[in-house]
Amino acid sequence: MFRQPTGRPALGVAAALVAAACVASLAPAISQASSHREAPLVAGEPQLDNTDVYAFVSPDSPNTVTMIANWVPFEEPKGGPNFYPFANDAAYDINIDSDGDARADLIYRWTFDNTYRSKNTYLYNTGVVTTLDDPDLNFWQNYKLEAITASGSTVLVNNGRVAPSRVGAASMPNYAQLSNAAITNLPGGGRTFAGQADDPFFIDLNFFDNYFGGNFSEVGVDTVRGYNTNTIAIQVPKSALALKGDATKNPVVGIWSTTSRQRIEVVDTLNNRNRYGGWQQVSRLGMPLVNEVVIPVGRKDEFNATAPQNDSRFLPFVTSPEVPRRIQDLYKIPAPATPRNDLVEVFLTGLCKACGPVAADLNSQRLNGDVDPAKFMPSEQLRLNMSVPPAATPNRLGVLGGDNAGFPNGRRLADDVTDVTIRVAEGVLLPNHPAAVDGLSDAVDNNTLPFRGTFPYVALPNVIAVNQN
Repeated sequence: MFRQPTGRPALGVAAALVAAACVASLAPAISQASSHREAPLVAGEPQLDNTDVYAFVSPDSPNTVTMIANWVPFEEPKGGPNFYPFANDAAYDINIDSDGDARADLIYRWTFDNTYRSKNTYLYNTGVVTTLDDPDLNFWQNYKLEAITASGSTVLVNNGRVAPSRVGAASMPNYAQLSNAAITNLPGGGRTFAGQADDPFFIDLNFFDNYFGGNFSEVGVDTVRGYNTNTIAIQVPKSALALKGDATKNPVVGIWSTTSRQRIEVVDTLNNRNRYGGWQQVSRLGMPLVNEVVIPVGRKDEFNATAPQNDSRFLPFVTSPEVPRRIQDLYKIPAPATPRNDLVEVFLTGLCKACGPVAADLNSQRLNGDVDPAKFMPSEQLRLNMSVPPAATPNRLGVLGGDNAGFPNGRRLADDVTDVTIRVAEGVLLPNHPAAVDGLSDAVDNNTLPFRGTFPYVALPNVIAVNQN
């Protein structure tokens, strides 16, 4: 996470510096980005574990927004014979708050079911698979996609097909064809995808080894390289997300993903799991790494079950972050003074001049023309201003690098949220910050595999065993 500084970042113009201040507020206690195995309970149930959320204006279709949510961390490509299905007893949701009241105005919900061609074999596939309905594919999943609003639920896709786990070249010689075949068009415009992909997150996870060895010696290795994840993606017109359908007047939305499971489980003598009762939220992810390194271990499971409108209970962990104190102890880089009231603005409200001390209008729902300020409620969300067009030349540091189309204005797949949050958590945007803060990095600047240029954008899943990389 730490390499020697390369000089102070040149942001060009004062406006870019002001906009970049929003990044500082994202990092009250964050030093990397992604929630892989972050909380005690969900770590034991990876099918329910949200790992990352991305949201961005689609670069090749700028009238739409793409949202991507990933589940199941650290999928070893050779993890047969069952590989990595979605849970068939869970609801996978992407939530959108368009009016800033910390409640979802729109929920996209995917639920999955399993099908076996034969249970008299141990195999995932019994021969070469060339299509999604190939008779040699022994196991597959379908899904239902619903759009849920206060008016009720509308089924957008019934019996959508999931791209299978990538077994290997001998079993699936043209996996790209299988993956693309799982892209499904939506009524009224847009499309969706569910299936396996390369994990797009890149970071050196030696952070957890006493903050990179306690002496900067453990950096530069992408420890997520070679692993896969389960991806759900959806691309929809901006008007589908905007308050009152007006993306010009109301361009800012808040986004987070959740996983829910039925409340009661009964296990019979044959180890069948029977579930019933209403849905209970068990995992949640908006801004990267909040639960992993902002929330203390004794509150992580509680955070996963908490709705955004109740986020005020976690405020002390934002205003008095732990990570800068640990870095100060190890590396003698002074932690910024607390309370970090400036961080509260972006972490819980988004950036707007009326929201708090960071004087920048960027990505708060309070910027929407039809929002009632009296009903606005601070909460943790990944906020996206849909009016900012895609960057012709994206900068991996997003807003901190002068690119307002990137993190924390939403999050693109190639955004280096690790380096951004390290630097701002340590005060790079504060006056008179220590020179050592400039250029702090985990020395992992990009994903190993190239991303696709079109929806669903994620790279195809890895097929080589991790220990062969």
